[in-house]
Amino acid sequence: EFLAPTAPPSRSWQEGAMPAGSHRRVLIIGGSFAGLCVARDLKDHYLVTIVDCKEYFEYTPGVLRAYVKPKHLDALTFTLFPVIEGRMGCKFIWGEVTKLNGPEQTATIKPMFTDAEETLDFDYCIIASGCNFGPFHKWGESLWFPTVHAKARPEGSWPHLDERFLEGRRRHILEEYAGLKELNDKKASILIVGAGFIGVEWATELDHFFPNLSVTIIDALPKPLGPLPAGAAAYCEKYMKKKKIKQFYGTKFDAENPDFWKKIELPFKGGDQEKFKQYVCIGVKASNYFMPTETLSEKGPGGGGWILMNMNLAVMTRDKKTWAVDSKGYPRVFAIGDCNYGCVEPVDGSNQDIGKWPMPPIPKISYPGEEEAVIATSNILKIDKLVYQNKSHNHFGGELKISEMHWPWGAGMFATSLGPGDACFVAGANWNKNSGYTVLWGQLSAVQKEIIEASKVDECAMGFIGRAIWHFVHHTPVHLWGGGPLFGY
Repeated sequence: EFLAPTAPPSRSWQEGAMPAGSHRRVLIIGGSFAGLCVARDLKDHYLVTIVDCKEYFEYTPGVLRAYVKPKHLDALTFTLFPVIEGRMGCKFIWGEVTKLNGPEQTATIKPMFTDAEETLDFDYCIIASGCNFGPFHKWGESLWFPTVHAKARPEGSWPHLDERFLEGRRRHILEEYAGLKELNDKKASILIVGAGFIGVEWATELDHFFPNLSVTIIDALPKPLGPLPAGAAAYCEKYMKKKKIKQFYGTKFDAENPDFWKKIELPFKGGDQEKFKQYVCIGVKASNYFMPTETLSEKGPGGGGWILMNMNLAVMTRDKKTWAVDSKGYPRVFAIGDCNYGCVEPVDGSNQDIGKWPMPPIPKISYPGEEEAVIATSNILKIDKLVYQNKSHNHFGGELKISEMHWPWGAGMFATSLGPGDACFVAGANWNKNSGYTVLWGQLSAVQKEIIEASKVDECAMGFIGRAIWHFVHHTPVHLWGGGPLFGY
């Protein structure tokens, strides 16, 4: 049994005393896109353990469809244990990390079916714990991601359901579906606050599957889809207009102001509450409750609390120091994907053009998380060679040094569903407003999104077809464009 509960580890490994052939231990916090990507890359080199609060994987980008078509949840989910332990040959712990001590290389974990916490030690740790999507709720609660943290559940809106279990998640979706069906029968009004790609997708899903609903969508920005290109915004706006979805842009949500409700052509606070429901589809919120304050941002989306990282994706402190290092100065804890700050600001704190930052802001979507996973795993392999194998150069004679991240070109790709039969696909977007190009739309784009969904779920479940399609997307041997190194990581 590896990575068993133990006392704080000996520091002998810091001196390079561990033989090169020994198995070192990698702890991955989070079993979603990025965490599973790390496990696939490291499973043949280390003893890998994944810890996740829930027992299942869920394809978050497609979960909106499950609320209006519950059987679709089966296409988006699978149980983690048989994949991680059966197909990958790694260790899975169903539980919640309550404390991470980087300098001591230990993690405190509350397993699902025990009352006592346990301490695990590791040689390397990659945090891929994601985030929540409800910026106005204390715990970031939203429909789009299950409520899985122990302290969040009693203070949530559905404490009777335990979404750490797949069946609990299914019951929540069925309850919401039943409520929507009842509202549809009553010809109720729906207000969607936020016309980003989540808000637009939700509005069009509701309109398609519940045609008796009167759907209204608002946003403070002058057009839908936020900073994405004008062509995509115009396409979505035209589609929603055709479907008679009421749209109000340049309109800030103000529930206590009667003029606001008059402007959006709804009764004050929606009128009869049995015939009205409101959904907030704005922003994200950090959920890094297990990390010490010194490693978390003081600002950022949802009020801050994001894990700070440097250009190597190593966790750093607010005073810009690497948080957990060995005796040779190499980092041992990395943060990837939606849990991290998503950018690296200038060291001097100057407010220059964000395009000149070491790393401009990265969208919190799955693609860049997996790209960061590849970089972090590459750095672990390099550190292992430097520290334990005393290697200083690679096979081609180049100096062996850990890599810095780049702004992933795939972070500018967005596929927005407009019901099951329409969509639009944007590529080439970046940190600049209205950047990118609308490269595909209509039924072809809808089919494209279904292919992406099915193949990504298959890849995460260690299926052959999914891995064959996606492996070289992130493990690109030669980078002819984008900010990555010419010959990959």
